[in-house]
Amino acid sequence: MKRRDLIKLIGGAAAWPAFAIAQRDNRKRLVGLIAAFNEKEVMPLVAAFRARMQELGWIEGQNIVFDVRATGGDYAKLDTEAGNLVSASPDVIVAQGTPGLVATRKSTRTIPVVFTQVADPVGQRLIDSLSHPGGNATGLTNFEFSFGGNGLSCYTRWIRELHTPRS
Repeated sequence: MKRRDLIKLIGGAAAWPAFAIAQRDNRKRLVGLIAAFNEKEVMPLVAAFRARMQELGWIEGQNIVFDVRATGGDYAKLDTEAGNLVSASPDVIVAQGTPGLVATRKSTRTIPVVFTQVADPVGQRLIDSLSHPGGNATGLTNFEFSFGGNGLSCYTRWIRELHTPRS
């Protein structure tokens, strides 16, 4: 093998990952959103999410597509919609609330899931821990039970001060 041919081979091998990434980036990403809320309740959240994604360069219809599933509190329908969403093979699923995450976890353990407003996901065994969730789900919790005592003591102190006569 000539030196020039070896350099071409090495250069081509080095450029292949960049070429593959460029090809892959041309496809539209599918983001599934699932919530137990009704359409009217969930759409402001979806609109804010879409706006932020657009700020980050993700333009709906160009490089990203959103598939929103809202079930109006019907948990049986939530399980069905989660299964249908997983069947669509999204790149990521955004699960709103504990019911959305529970339904999604029943349907997939491989598609990445980002959750919001889930109360005690560790205690419910939906993730391993907040710092290292493990599996395919990660996200934000709206309440950490270990802080509950602090909130209760602040509340009782506030009540006590409110009812203490001032001198």
